[in-house]
Amino acid sequence: MDIKYNYLRFPNGKTKAITLSYDDGCKDDVRFLETINKYGLKCTFNLVGKDIKEERTLSNDFIRENILAKGHEIANHGYYHRAQNKIRSIEGIRDIIDCRIALENEFGIIIRGMAYPDCAMLPDKEPIAYERIQGYLGELGIAYARNCTGDNDGFNLPDNWLNWLPSAHHNNPKIMEYIDKFLSLDVSSQYISARTPKLFYMWGHSFEFECRGNWDHLEKICKKLSGHDDIWYATNIEIYDYVQAYNSLVYSADGATVYNPTLFTIWFDVDRRLYCIKPGETIKLG
Repeated sequence: MDIKYNYLRFPNGKTKAITLSYDDGCKDDVRFLETINKYGLKCTFNLVGKDIKEERTLSNDFIRENILAKGHEIANHGYYHRAQNKIRSIEGIRDIIDCRIALENEFGIIIRGMAYPDCAMLPDKEPIAYERIQGYLGELGIAYARNCTGDNDGFNLPDNWLNWLPSAHHNNPKIMEYIDKFLSLDVSSQYISARTPKLFYMWGHSFEFECRGNWDHLEKICKKLSGHDDIWYATNIEIYDYVQAYNSLVYSADGATVYNPTLFTIWFDVDRRLYCIKPGETIKLG
């Protein structure tokens, strides 16, 4: 049996993906959306349940028509936007489940994503609290949770979806340097054991552009990120679901036959040969 390297590839065989994640459902999301839509970027908007219930910021009709209908995602940011590591487990559970119920009842969709509200979780500094919180998130139907404990330029998919670390906040002084490094990556030219797919993940709050008076900064970022043929532009949950589908592929003992039990068309690379397998399909590797 010949042992080969097998790597996930994003839809249509793309080696890289970009996703955005913006918090709180601010009124400045209106201008933010106009810009990212112009450049074809996808974003996950993390909304506070109480604000949705009371329609305190964005109207719910606006969210339907300008976020959901345009292919963006809405995700959980707590009903009261409480720091999970600063409250009792029962309060944390209630804050997450009440937010999920509020969003689902209002918009008629299933909410599975989340960004930690009010602070970042610190698994290395608060391991007991983090283990406690991670323990109940899965039971509450949370598939992934975005953290923000330090920017990086590694561009890797998360090892732990409940501690999903973004690449950079948009105000990071090195943001353009990170973007240039990401865009210049040629995955196929890397050493064979390092040809993993790459992800650039940017986060923040739209009100920060208004407060700093630097909407041109967002324009420059979006212009630089947009229009690349080797990049998949996706929401957080689209990336999560696609990776889970890839991980669900079933292989024969010798690795020569692959079955796709999912509803996704999956692309993958085996020793530099690109394969595509459709839902329910079984293929032989050449």
